[in-house]
Parts: sequence; C-alpha cells; structure tokens
Amino acid sequence: MSQSCSIKKCIRTSRGLCDCCQQNLCLQHLNEHNASLVSQLNPLIDEINALSDCLKTLNIQKTIANSREKLEQWREDCHNKIDCFFEEKCQELDQLINEKVDQQREELKRMHLKMTELMNTQETTRQDIDLLKSTIRQLERNMNNIEQKCFTINTRPLIIDETFVFIKKTTEQELDLSTLSPVCRKITSPEGTFGSLTSNDQHLLIHQEPYLCLFDQDMNIIRQTLWPYDAIRDMCWSSRLDRFIVLEKNNIYLINENTMSIDNVHTIEEREWLSCTCSDTVLFASTAEWGSSIMEFTLLSTIKLIKEWKCPLTCTKDEAINSIVYNHENLALMIMNKSKKSLRIELRYAKTLNRIWLLQLDIRWVQNKAFRCCSLSCNEWLVVDYETGRLLQITKDGKIKKTIQYHPIPYCATLFDLNKLAVSTVNGVNLHTT
Repeated sequence: MSQSCSIKKCIRTSRGLCDCCQQNLCLQHLNEHNASLVSQLNPLIDEINALSDCLKTLNIQKTIANSREKLEQWREDCHNKIDCFFEEKCQELDQLINEKVDQQREELKRMHLKMTELMNTQETTRQDIDLLKSTIRQLERNMNNIEQKCFTINTRPLIIDETFVFIKKTTEQELDLSTLSPVCRKITSPEGTFGSLTSNDQHLLIHQEPYLCLFDQDMNIIRQTLWPYDAIRDMCWSSRLDRFIVLEKNNIYLINENTMSIDNVHTIEEREWLSCTCSDTVLFASTAEWGSSIMEFTLLSTIKLIKEWKCPLTCTKDEAINSIVYNHENLALMIMNKSKKSLRIELRYAKTLNRIWLLQLDIRWVQNKAFRCCSLSCNEWLVVDYETGRLLQITKDGKIKKTIQYHPIPYCATLFDLNKLAVSTVNGVNLHTT
C-alpha cells in the first residue's frame, strides 16, 4: 500500500525513502531535498578554491625559516669550535718553536760567557778550543733544524656523523588528561619561589628562590643565575630572539639560555604587566588592571611598542586578562570578571582580536590571583584551576574535553617537548608524560 509524503501538510504520495533523513517523500520534496543538498556544494567549492589559492601563495622559505636558522646556528657553532681548535694548535705550535729558540738562546748566552772568561784570563787550551768549535757546529745544526723542520703535523679528515643533525617529521597526537602519567620527576621549590614557568624544545625555565634555573628534559638543572629583581609575573620563549622573556612588574627581561645573562629590554613605569606570549614576530603582553590592555611589541634587534589594544575591545572595565597564550595565529585569553567573580576562556584572532569562541567556566574565584592556561597539541588548551585544584582540557572549538583533580594545588603548566607536561604547584614543579 502506498504511503503519504512525510512532509507536514503534503498530501502527495511518497515516491521514495530519503537516505539522509530516512523519510518517505514525494517526488517534489525529493527534488527539493536534493536541490538543498546540491546548493551546499557551492560554499564547499569556494573553500577548496580558497585553500588552493592559499597553497599557491604559501611561502615555503618563511615556513622553514626558523628551522633553517637553527641549522645555521649549528653550522656557526661548529665553525667556531673548529676555529677555536685551530687557534689552540697554532698556539701549541708557537710554544714549541719558542721553546726551541729559547734553548739555543740560552746555549749562545752560555758560550758568550765562556768566551768572555777565556778572553779576560788570556789563557786557553787545545781542549777548550776543540770544545768551543764542537759546540758552535752543534748550534749551527740545531738552528738549521729549527729553520727547516723541528716538528711534524699529523692531521685526520673531519668526519661528519649523520646523527649530528637529525630531521624528523613531527606528528601531533591528541592529549588525554585521563591518561596523564603519575609524576615522573619532581622539583621541590624553596619558600619565596614564583610559580611561573615556560619552555622551549630543549629546556624548562623556572624560578627557584633566589635563582632562575634552566632544566633539561630529565629535570636536571644545567644552568642558573641569581634573580635580583621583583616578583616574576609571567614567562615565555621567543624563537625569533632565541631568548626567554621574563615579565616583572614594570619591566621586560631577556634571558640567554646559553649564558643565563639577563638584559632589561623595556620599561614602562606607569603600566604593570601580568601575562605575556610570543608569535614568530610579535610579543604580546597584557596589563595588570581592570579593563586590561594588550600591548604588541616587535621582536627585532630592539623591542619596540607598536600597538595597544584597549578596553572594551579586549574586555570590559570590570574584567582583567589573567593569561594570554599564542598558538597558530590565535590568542587564548583567560578573562576574570570582577563583579560576577566568574572566569572564562576566549579564543581570538591574533591580528584583529576578533572572537572565535567563548567558554564560560564553572569557576567562581575567591583569591585575586591570576588563572593560567597553556596550549596543547592539536590546537587544544589546558586551563589551570587553583581554586578547586583541577586541570581542564579544552578542545580546539571551545568545549570541555576532560577535567581531572590535581594535587597539590596547581598554579601554572606548560607542554614540554610535545610529550611532557610540567605543572607548577604550591610545593614545586611536577613533570608528567602524556
């Protein structure tokens, strides 16, 4: 027996079952349904064409610029080591020649004294004469040897091992907080330590009162330097400058990971800093005030202020930006609301600050302390909740993916070497594998 069309108020007979919606439809509505689906192809075609145009204009040199800089730095370091080794061998050669010459000079000096003695006494023997002649002939031979060759140099060709530089394709794997390993390394921090931390591909930078300390991937301390300045508000790494950036109340400092030297690069007395992050070319810093601003600085030989994004574009007058983190041309902002005692995370386009998504968090803050977040693999985010002692994993489209309790109370976190998560707590820093 024939069925009626499933569309409301349609009295026509069904002509077929639609695979998409599993409804029995008449011919007209089947055609309309099909036309609706076909119409959705046009924007997809536009997106594919846009991606094709993007691929054509892709600047390969810009994409690999940082990696080439790393290879160039490796080459320069190797050249410097060879130059140093060459200078050492030249000095060794000079020392050897000078020792030979000094020996002959001493022998000549001794002969002069002997001759002076004989001339003063006006007495000599055949034996004295023969000995003097023999000594002179030996000195001649020795000096000829010096001029010709008194040493040999043996060299071996420099063999470059392929393992000196290893290039591998990195594949991002989604992190799942529920499978986070137990603490595999732990650093206990002394009283007075600031909880900020950051990392690059090789090292983790943390504060251990009264020092700034650099740790390797096994959490072994490799370098440290005295930190004589005010409280550290935040830290980040700049691949462009090849330096760590440390934010103090009114100052911005650069830290050289090789020497741990500290350089003050920018001071704005009337502004207080709270958080910082870097793109390839720009340093972003948020101000510690209600109605926070976001300041942009160039990352060149000199760091200069180029733009200030102000309230209400950044946030409202009774809100503050606790944390700012850059990843893949976007900025994640942790925004604290003063009147509602609430907290949210927003994702913005770094170039325009236009909002991509917003997620209101189930956190009601009591302590007026900064909430931090960090970027994870696959464009996801991690929010550190010190109020209730939790870590919240946020998807790339702004949804809560996982929430876990964390003890002791966490303050800050950073993804270290892609598969390690470092978390600063009230007691120190914990390292987990992901």
